[in-house]
Amino acid sequence: MQIAALYESVTRTIISQLEAGTVPWTRPWKVKGGGIMPANYATKRQYNGVNVVILWDAQIRGGYTSPLWLTYKQARAIDAQVRGGEKGTHIVFTSKLIVGEGEDEKKIGYLKSFTVFNVAQIDGLQPDMTTEKKGVYNQQQRDDEATAFIQATKADIRHGGDRAFYRIADDFIMLPDTTAFESYEHYLATALHETVHWSGSKKRLDRDLNNRFGTNAYAAEELVAELGAAFLCAHLGVEGQLRHAEYIKSWLDLLKEDPRAIFTASSKASQAADYLRTFSEQAQEAA
Repeated sequence: MQIAALYESVTRTIISQLEAGTVPWTRPWKVKGGGIMPANYATKRQYNGVNVVILWDAQIRGGYTSPLWLTYKQARAIDAQVRGGEKGTHIVFTSKLIVGEGEDEKKIGYLKSFTVFNVAQIDGLQPDMTTEKKGVYNQQQRDDEATAFIQATKADIRHGGDRAFYRIADDFIMLPDTTAFESYEHYLATALHETVHWSGSKKRLDRDLNNRFGTNAYAAEELVAELGAAFLCAHLGVEGQLRHAEYIKSWLDLLKEDPRAIFTASSKASQAADYLRTFSEQAQEAA
């Protein structure tokens, strides 16, 4: 598939879902068998950026219980075979092309399209290898791990009032008290949303979307925060409600105007999620 066509196809699918009141990046881990980030069966590497959104949607549409995927060639390399008549899912990979020499050498980024198949579409794979193994956690353990994850960032988080927000000028997060939320998981999901905003500070990732999106920068930043929170919720097993309802109209306007917006926002969201994960990883190593 041509990249321009992929932009249009992915954006058109997300627009149709948003118009129907469905937010595609909030459902997958709530489905039986779901709950973790999509990954490549052969390399075990997790997909990132817009590929997470694309593969989550494909997993839901196909009714697949496994988040693992393979290209046709990867399947053949391990003596497996994509079942006849199965349709693949197009994802993208960012690569760099080197042009010029010496001082004139430049690296130009470009996208390549690949087709992957869910392991449920492939015959000949080891049955016990088609689903990633995870430890068995109870609700309290998941909540404790997510709480520790947020605390590891050492973000200035204050409680009170009836609004959740990140104040850029003073670099702090404000959250209502936990009792104001329908559940503690809803509180955690909101806190993760705000920590993604926090990650974009000039002293951290310096995420400035004004040049890229202009007057739509606010909607784009909220989309980054929502996607980043969704990725982290999946990573942590948090099923709390995200804050999408109030932003759907602005996202629709953004996506209809710019078919590449979801790709940029997803990339920034993955960057933010990876950045935030480093804090808990460093804390675990120190312990």
